[in-house]
Amino acid sequence: MRILVTGATGFLGQHLVRALVARGDEVTSLHSRRNDLRLPGSLDAWDNTPFDLIFHLAAWTQAGDFCLRHPGEQWIINQQINTKMLTWWQSHQPQAKLISIGTSCAYSPDLPLTEEHYLTGLPIDSLFTYAMTKRMLYTGQLALHRQYGMSYFCVVPSTLYGADYHMDGRQVHFIFDLIRKILRAKFYGEKVVLWGDGHQCREILRVDDFVRATLYLTDHRTNDLVNIGAGEEFSIRHFAHLICSLVGYDENAIVYDTSRYVGAKSKCLDITKLREAYPGFAPSPLAEGLRQTIDWYIAQKETMLPPPE
Repeated sequence: MRILVTGATGFLGQHLVRALVARGDEVTSLHSRRNDLRLPGSLDAWDNTPFDLIFHLAAWTQAGDFCLRHPGEQWIINQQINTKMLTWWQSHQPQAKLISIGTSCAYSPDLPLTEEHYLTGLPIDSLFTYAMTKRMLYTGQLALHRQYGMSYFCVVPSTLYGADYHMDGRQVHFIFDLIRKILRAKFYGEKVVLWGDGHQCREILRVDDFVRATLYLTDHRTNDLVNIGAGEEFSIRHFAHLICSLVGYDENAIVYDTSRYVGAKSKCLDITKLREAYPGFAPSPLAEGLRQTIDWYIAQKETMLPPPE
């Protein structure tokens, strides 16, 4: 198949592109350094190249409190990116199926995290702007399908983890920050300070499992939205316990800073629909996935874990 991927050099993008190439697809990889979707003409070179699938991964965001500090920019930049893609899809690639990546923060914390509530209620205030840009992207897919009969699919991931995470000065998702802090404490004696009291809960899914499920569902579902997660969540303290046991660090030395931002207290996707659509789906065991991610960190120690200055 001929496939275009935006955001191809990001964490998810790297894994998705490798999987597509491995199965024999012809992949066109786009990233913002060469193809800034905010700019006119950024997709002109492919106007007359008919794609079978378009995976739209590109987004302007980071983890932590980034969304709190950049709400206006997030709205403008992500709306520019998504409107550009939707316009180009309708104008030049109407035969292609557009697969977009949603976000679990689009769900209201007051409602079950099931697909029928993706556009219902209000997202958590601290993530409101980014969540609404993702809702708008999905709404655009719905609108173009209704008027022009175009095919779409949207997948909503839980927090993804695994090897080859891009650090490059960004704020990182909690699981990578947790691994990094504990490894630095083990190697260099630095203090481990975690935000919150550690009882907030999170769900994580190995990125390879997400890619596998996304490709399976893309082949079997059309004009739909499906959550892809592990189906269970654990406290930050539990993740810290597992990582400490894997690397040999005393978890009692961890300090919890209850004055810092923690986001939602709990966030676990309902994956009933995923299990029905993909009966064979089974996430990697958590300890196994964490071990692989830790091993990757250690193998990249010189760049990922440089000694303190």
